[in-house]
Amino acid sequence: MILLSFIPFEPELFGHKVNVHLVLEYLAFLVGFRYYLFLRKNSTDNISSNNRLSIIIGAIFGALFFSRLVAFFENPFLHWNQGWIAILNNKTIMGGLFGGLLGVELAKKIIGERQSSGDLFTLPIILGIIIGRIGCFLAGMKEFAYGKTTHFFLGMDLGDGLDRHPIALYEICFLILLFIGLKKLEHSAVSLENGSLFKVFMVSYFGFRFLVEFLKPNSFYILGLSSIQILCLLCFLYYHQSIRQGISYARKKLHLL
Repeated sequence: MILLSFIPFEPELFGHKVNVHLVLEYLAFLVGFRYYLFLRKNSTDNISSNNRLSIIIGAIFGALFFSRLVAFFENPFLHWNQGWIAILNNKTIMGGLFGGLLGVELAKKIIGERQSSGDLFTLPIILGIIIGRIGCFLAGMKEFAYGKTTHFFLGMDLGDGLDRHPIALYEICFLILLFIGLKKLEHSAVSLENGSLFKVFMVSYFGFRFLVEFLKPNSFYILGLSSIQILCLLCFLYYHQSIRQGISYARKKLHLL
């Protein structure tokens, strides 16, 4: 057991408790967007500024809608009884990512843009999620980013006196490794199609989340799976051709070895 007496972390400022999770959530958006602007300034973007703006708007509206929708289906009976304000306040990054993807594709169809647009967003998104997950971890049991009770040596008391899987920390470690891996892939000698980095990110992250959901104390299931896991399956279906190509490429490389 790892004792963390400061969880949940709620420092006081001028006599008021600071919602550190909310602060880091806003910081994640700010840092992620600034990092995106930096990358765009220092790279060649084949998409015009007007089209890029339309794509960002599509991503925002898609993310807003699906982040709430998927969060609602994590436990619809509970959220319905909490009322509309609670439903609108609940959100999940998984729904935001998939909804943002659909919003982008819809916006591109409307404006007639055929270039892949995801690569420039990939690393900023990962950085933003890492910052946000730090906030989830510091919030302890107040955010549903904790795991089931466990006797595993990494089990932590996240505020309720029980040893639990620190899901947020697992995710932070995974995302740091994914960030490093994608940076190396971006600068490797391998010739990548435009949009490949984003596809690798989506498949990898949704794959991780599908597995880690088994460690979470979900209370609502459809066909034995949580709403997040079903969303992960939809993502795999969306990228099934890219997944098949990746598996085929890996087999060829292993055969050559």
